[in-house]
This record gives sequence, structure tokens and C-alpha cells, in this order.
Amino acid sequence: MYVLSYDIGTSGVKTCLYQVVDKKLLEVAAEMREYDLYILPDGGAEQDPEQWWEALCSSTQALRKEHAAELDQVEGISFCSQMQSVVLVDKEGNALRNSMSYMDQRSTEQLKKGLGSGITVFGMNARKLAISLRHTGAVSGSVKDPVWKYHWVRDNEPEIFAQVHSWLDVKDYLAARMTGECKRSEDSAFTTLLLDIHSNPPQWSKEVCKLFDVNMEHLPEIIPSTGVVGLLREQQAKELGLPAGIKVISGGGDNSLIGVGAGATNIGDTHIYWGTSGWVITVADKQFVDISAMIAGIVGAERGRYNYFAELETAGKCFQWVRDHLALDEINIYLDRTDINPEEADKEPEYKNLYSYMNKVIEQAEPGSGGVIFTPWLHGNRCPFEDPNARGMFFNIGIETGKTELLRAVIEGVCFHLRWFIETQEKKTPTAQVVRFVGGGALGEVTCQILADILGRTVETPADPQNIGSVGAAIVTACGLGVYETVSEGASFIKAAKRYEPNPEVKAVYDRNFVAFKTLYKNNKKTFALLNGGK
Repeated sequence: MYVLSYDIGTSGVKTCLYQVVDKKLLEVAAEMREYDLYILPDGGAEQDPEQWWEALCSSTQALRKEHAAELDQVEGISFCSQMQSVVLVDKEGNALRNSMSYMDQRSTEQLKKGLGSGITVFGMNARKLAISLRHTGAVSGSVKDPVWKYHWVRDNEPEIFAQVHSWLDVKDYLAARMTGECKRSEDSAFTTLLLDIHSNPPQWSKEVCKLFDVNMEHLPEIIPSTGVVGLLREQQAKELGLPAGIKVISGGGDNSLIGVGAGATNIGDTHIYWGTSGWVITVADKQFVDISAMIAGIVGAERGRYNYFAELETAGKCFQWVRDHLALDEINIYLDRTDINPEEADKEPEYKNLYSYMNKVIEQAEPGSGGVIFTPWLHGNRCPFEDPNARGMFFNIGIETGKTELLRAVIEGVCFHLRWFIETQEKKTPTAQVVRFVGGGALGEVTCQILADILGRTVETPADPQNIGSVGAAIVTACGLGVYETVSEGASFIKAAKRYEPNPEVKAVYDRNFVAFKTLYKNNKKTFALLNGGK
């Protein structure tokens, strides 16, 4: 059996073809295509749904060049995608405007009007907070939550809003484009924070929709992650380079399926994802919510299990930033190495790309980066504090500080924030002492060791940590096609390939720097507001 997975991230899609043999997944081939993320001056963050579709078509057609026979045998298609985007479509399933990304923070006024009046608790209307928690187990308390983006379009683009037929998320839009059917998986429905978590089968909460003035006619049918949305249509099959009639499985969001692909689906399992964004998820058998820290237990790909989820908006994005603005020679101030020493021109480079070189440089810096601390809040922050005005900074630079220390401080800063997540989660539920680590960040052994040292816990990585979302989507697809009885059965075949133990010799310096790291937001909150709050 062959299955096709689309892992739709913030910056690109990974398209992976798998063969299922004796219940194990074997990767046949993969392709990657990028698309744009538009950061707007008013706090907006958007993507063009047409670019998503073009990336899916281009990557799938590229696979066909070498694997046409295998693609012709594909029995199921599914998705792992970024979540909490708002894609509004008309009756024909056409996107009416660009998608508002999970990073979009334009809806401050909508949040204030919808939740900030009357008697408040943690800055939220007490009555609405209580009703929302009772029915959905969470509350739309962040400017980045989808309901406020939905209202932003209603308030600012009424001519577009009047044409809305369905409100979808990224993968749901792509599944609808393939099949002509608008549906949401249960985890996708939950991230709107309008799902009645007590209903069986899952239903939208009439009370919460009324509370937050949502037109329920815009909300599509809810199905399981393993459910069939429909069959691949003729025209879309032609554009993709696939046979028509393939079953399109609903799939799930990245924070649902990456844990599946990591093999971390049992109660008490903890995994860390480090891609463009980052998070810590601990699996629980009941729903927790920490309103003060903006952490909640969210519905996953398997009923009865909740992902206690803490998110960092910019994790790998910080490393990309430091690559572009510290490691690259942007202003041509440095000479090319071959200009300095022509004898080096014919030598094979030791490092295949800039990231591998940066990892070597980071390894040479002392743990603690000479006391320099970086805060990874390049696009605001969500938890354990919510503040769209927060920003990144290097703190405690001295005359002896060099780029080596700055590069390492960026990695350590992200790891400190992830440790803060685990510390906060521990207030509600135990987290695992052995943590699965996945995403692009898990490719670097130096990063893996720094994470283990800062957490003070064992860190494990699977064999293919970067394509883990596609693995999760493939497991869900195989489950939907009857290969596995449960999603967890499929995840049980994912084993650790590498293991990193914390170094006790660096514990003291990291414990000290972590204490300092946690003070930086509190001490600079007013300054962040002064500099960034008047946009």
C-alpha cells in the first residue's frame, strides 16, 4: 500500500510518499516547495492559498518523474498542517482572501470588544470566560485566536465577509479543493475554540457561537482525523499528477500529528517540536487549562487524549534570523575566502551549508554564552505570557562578546523558553523525564545536547525528525484505510534513533542563566509597550 502525505508548514510544504509494509512506514521519496509569508506593518501575517496549492502540485509532479508507478498505486492522501489560520471560502470553495496566519495579531480591537468588558478575570469577561470554559474547555483569550480574525474580516472587509460560505483552516481548505467537500477534523474544529468538547459525536457549541457572535452556517461538518473527506476529483487529480478517485483523509494539525510521528502518544509522553515555531506537548487523559499562562489541553488525533500545549511563535525562525543577519555577509564587508587565499579555491568545502557551519561554531562557544542571553520573541509571544509587543533581544553583551557567543545564545534562548514551558506544565500535570525532540532543530546534535543540558532531562530523537509531520499524516491515513486499529498503534512503531543525556557539569551555569532569562520580560514589559504598542 502507498500513501501520500502533505506537511504544510509556515514556510513550505514537504510532500512525502510512503509504502506501508507489515504495518511499518517506508519513505519512498520526498519533495519540498516553499511559499511566502507576508508580514504586514499593522501586525498582519498572511499567506496566499493559491501558493499552497501550487506548491502541492509542483512537489507531487516532481515525485512523478521518478515514481510514477508508485503514485499510481496511492490509496490515500492526507495532511499535517499549521493550525489556527482563517481561510474563508465561497460556495464553490474558492478562497475569498489571503489566509490570516496563526501569527496574525491585528485583532486587538475585536478581542477587547468581545472579551474585555465588564467584570474581568485575567483581563477577560468573567461570564464569557466561565461559559466558554464549561463548553469548550478553553477560551479565545489571545489576539491570535481564530474567532477574532474572523471578526476582523467582518469588521474591516464586509464585502468579502458577505460572500463567506465556510470557515476553514489550511488543510481543510486543501482537502475541500481536492474533493469539493468542506469538512473539519475534530482537532481542527477544536482550535477555533468553538467545539463542544462534551458532545459525542463532536458538535459545534451553540452557546459559545452565540456568545461570540459566530454564524454557525459558516461552520462545516466535523469528522475524525482518520475520516474520509471525499474522493480526489478529476481536474484536481490532473493538476497534481495523480489518479482520480483516491481517498482524501482529513488528517490533522501539526500539534496533533507531529506527536504521532514522534511516537509520543501515550498518557504522560512529552515531545518538543522545533520548526519555524516551537512547542512543548504533554499527553493527558483529561483536559487542563492554565489561563494565566495561556496553556490548554487541546483535542488531538485520537479521542480521549488531550495535548497539553504550550507554543512559542518563533523557534527555528530565530535561527533563520541569526543566519541571515549575523552569519551571512549582507553588506559585503568581508572578502571571499578564495580572494584571501587562492590555494583554497579547489578544496572541497568542509561544511555543506551555512547551518552546519553555524552548528560547529556554536559547539566551540562555552555553555552559557559568556553570560549573554537571547529572548526568542521575534513576533511577540503567546505563553507563558501573552504579549504581541514583546521582542527579541541580546542581553548582557560585553566588550569580549563575539558572534560565536551570540549564535550560541540564540539556541540557548529558545531552549530556556522551552524549559519555561515544561516548568509551567508541571503545575498541572507531570511531564516526561525522557523527552522526544523533533523538527528541523533536532537535526543538529549540538542543539540536541544543549536542550538536554538546559532541561536537565534525557532527549531522544527519531531517525527522521524533520519529516515527522508527514509521518504522522501517513499513520493517520493508514489508520483511516484500516491498517491500524488506532492512531497510537501506528505511533508505537516509531522508535528513538539517538539519545542525549544531560551533562551535570553545566547545570549550574544554565540554572543561573535560566533564572535571569525569566526576569527579562517582566523587567522590560513597559518598554516593549512603549516601543511597539503604538503601531
